[in-house]
Amino acid sequence: MTEVHTTADAAEAVYSGALPRIQRCMLVVGVLVPWIGWLWFGWRTALGLVCGCAVAYLNFDWLKRGVEALGDRIVRAGKPQSGKGIVARFLLRYVLMGLTAYGILTVSPASLYGLLAGLFLPVAAIACEAAYEAYVALARGL
Repeated sequence: MTEVHTTADAAEAVYSGALPRIQRCMLVVGVLVPWIGWLWFGWRTALGLVCGCAVAYLNFDWLKRGVEALGDRIVRAGKPQSGKGIVARFLLRYVLMGLTAYGILTVSPASLYGLLAGLFLPVAAIACEAAYEAYVALARGL
């Protein structure tokens, strides 16, 4: 029975740090990918990648904060809080993505490909986290 608790505690320790690791990975990938894009495809695509990665990171961070605020609101039901800010941030994410795409499309249509690729930044970071967790599970036998 002690081994089950030890394994569960070790797994919980690994999984509890997933969100900060994903955000750090997003920062690293968000810096490296535009440089690679600049070398392979030129500065216009790199500019699109920078904008896409920035929008994706902001989107992820705002989504995280919105979920935390919503969870906090549900847990503390006795304390009145406004949900308008949560909804406004939710809608602002999509307005920001649309305005960025429009701005890039009017300046340089080639940069739009970089923008769209940069919006997949959270997917790359989550894939890195999945690989890390698989490695830890195999190395520790979780």
